[in-house]
Amino acid sequence: METIGIDRQIEVLRQEHRDLDLAIEAMTETPTADQLALARLKKRKLRLRDEIAQLEDQLIPDIIA
Repeated sequence: METIGIDRQIEVLRQEHRDLDLAIEAMTETPTADQLALARLKKRKLRLRDEIAQLEDQLIPDIIA
């Protein structure tokens, strides 16, 4: 069933999102953090959030009003 594949994709993306959280947190604690790399990680994290939202939308059936 397609839903199982989407559920798995969402879980993988959520794990990557959590990993980025940890990486961003570690970088911000370093006084010599590379600001460009930090910005890239934050941008990737936002893209992941959008991907997760799109996949979750696919799981919700359309309601015909």
